[in-house]
Amino acid sequence: MRLVLRYALLLGVLLLSIGPFLWQLSTSLKGVGEDIYSYPPAFLPSDPTLANYGKVADVVPVWDFALNSLMVASANVVLNCLGASMAGYALSRMRFRGRGFATLAFLLALLVPGEAILVSLFLMMRSFGLADTLVAVVLPGAVGALNVLLMRNAFSALPQAVEEAAVIDGANAWQRFTRVALPSVKGSVAVVAIFSFMFSWDDFLWPLIVLSNPENYTLTIGLNYLKGTFALDQRLVAAGTIIAVAPLILMFVSLQRYFFRGVGEGAVKG
Repeated sequence: MRLVLRYALLLGVLLLSIGPFLWQLSTSLKGVGEDIYSYPPAFLPSDPTLANYGKVADVVPVWDFALNSLMVASANVVLNCLGASMAGYALSRMRFRGRGFATLAFLLALLVPGEAILVSLFLMMRSFGLADTLVAVVLPGAVGALNVLLMRNAFSALPQAVEEAAVIDGANAWQRFTRVALPSVKGSVAVVAIFSFMFSWDDFLWPLIVLSNPENYTLTIGLNYLKGTFALDQRLVAAGTIIAVAPLILMFVSLQRYFFRGVGEGAVKG
């Protein structure tokens, strides 16, 4: 009986988690002649078609929006992996005055809501002449405090004896970081990469504030534009949604092996 309840609970959680996505996917594959509001609802399309995806791309520059999002997300992944790794290693392995205060500062940064500093961020970007550019979208999330703390925990979990052997062999701090410590926490780097890509790709509020030229819009802003343009045809809105979600799924599938290794390394234990 308990086993049946477990499977029933898992099935319920699974349906709640991926059910809306599967329904959007089904709607995006339904043709014009198929009633998406039928009762009882039909999950499987009677005549699946990809025409809805073509219509979205014909009317709205969704691929340009997606390219802008891809550039922003890729830059965030690279900057976070490099910056968080170096900062995490310094906080974990190097001894310097103010190390505890720096760790506390990163921890306190997690408590500040992003919405509370949007105005000051926008004024800063405008004073730098970066308003309405993709660089302005990238910079606030270039090195996330959460990612720094994740990498600090990952480096702290490494045995000291490994680095002590490298010190005896004459390796300096940079060599110990690049040749000994960093290859040992590849799983945690994958976690940082996935989180950075996901948060950057899904970000809506900050690009909405800092971008004004439609040529620079990211996909999240473009999706809002899609909703207004195709409000009467939910098939096209669903197709645009699937286009936006697909890169996240590909990113996770390609790095899932390293992601679960990173969880095993204790990178997400706070």
